[in-house]
Amino acid sequence: MKTLYLDCFSGISGDMCLGALIDAGADPAMLEMELRRLPLSDWDMRAERETRRGITGTRVKIEVKEQHQPHRRFSEIRDLILGSPLPERVRDISTAIFQRLAEAEGKVHGVPAGEVHFHEVGAVDSIVDIVGISLALHFLKVEEVACSPVPAGSGFVECRHGLLPVPAPATAELLKGVPLRKLDVTGELTTPTGAAVVAALAESYGPLPEMTVEAVGYGFGSKDFGLPNFLRVFIGEAAGKKTAFESETVLVMEANIDDMNPQFAGHVMERLFAAGALEVFISPVYMKKNRPGFLLTALCRPGNRDALLQILFNETTTLGVRFGEERRAVLERRVEEVDSPYGRVRMKMALESGGRILKAAPEYEDCRKIALEKGVPLREVYEAALFEALNFKK
Repeated sequence: MKTLYLDCFSGISGDMCLGALIDAGADPAMLEMELRRLPLSDWDMRAERETRRGITGTRVKIEVKEQHQPHRRFSEIRDLILGSPLPERVRDISTAIFQRLAEAEGKVHGVPAGEVHFHEVGAVDSIVDIVGISLALHFLKVEEVACSPVPAGSGFVECRHGLLPVPAPATAELLKGVPLRKLDVTGELTTPTGAAVVAALAESYGPLPEMTVEAVGYGFGSKDFGLPNFLRVFIGEAAGKKTAFESETVLVMEANIDDMNPQFAGHVMERLFAAGALEVFISPVYMKKNRPGFLLTALCRPGNRDALLQILFNETTTLGVRFGEERRAVLERRVEEVDSPYGRVRMKMALESGGRILKAAPEYEDCRKIALEKGVPLREVYEAALFEALNFKK
């Protein structure tokens, strides 16, 4: 499994992380080309090689030409990313990081995450840093992230609200559950963006894990704290046999409903799927006073949470929705078309780690359409397509 290890010996920020990933092999020209697909204007990205304290690495500078950029709420940034033509995995990673950042800022300022504002130039910087990091992880084929204990720093930092203690309140919120280590340095070593990257992506903490290192990168920060101010990353193959599945974090959302017209359920499901739900299902339940009702369950990625909540509150009679994060293992999947004796049929295929087809299922609607057109039993079309799929060679 391709693993990224974040060696945060002097902290982490968004630009340090992006610089380290570029230094480890992500092509800055490719990153900028993809970033230009976002509906943002008046910004430039420069990745420059620098040498500090005898170490050569990469410093990333995001320059915003127009200083009067619009304030953007998290919900607007999420829609901007999810509506872009970027790869799905990049959109998922980016929104997961922004979700963590918005939830932390929202808790500190007492507002819902969707209403958190990212102000002017800082919003553009954050979008380019976070989406750039997500693109770099995609290009480098990183599957798992591990992290060292994180030093937060000490003293005070100047921000829009004046002087605040280090770690800044949002950073402190993000670092809940993250092992910290003491470093006697005055200054902000870990920024909110850096903390959001760690909180959203790191699956384990500790020393460098067992791995065959393929690349090492150094990303320089903009400040000098009297010690080497850079993030070091290691990328390589983790020890052990690669599994046939990937693991990811999903939200499980649930609502008990006993006072809604059941005819509306299909409409609600369609809207949830359109908003990014990975799965929606309804289970019959008996509720208080022995009234029959149903349990509506939806699975989604963390970045789609607010959109699904809005639909559940607007389209159903529920007054509350339970949700929590869970881990799930998923097989690698792809959709291919196969030539059956009756015509072309789309197939959903699940693959083993070596690429061998483990499971396959014909697309029902394709089989049904062919069966009606050809006047043959649906079962025959389905079985013929399945036979071709199991002998499929790409």
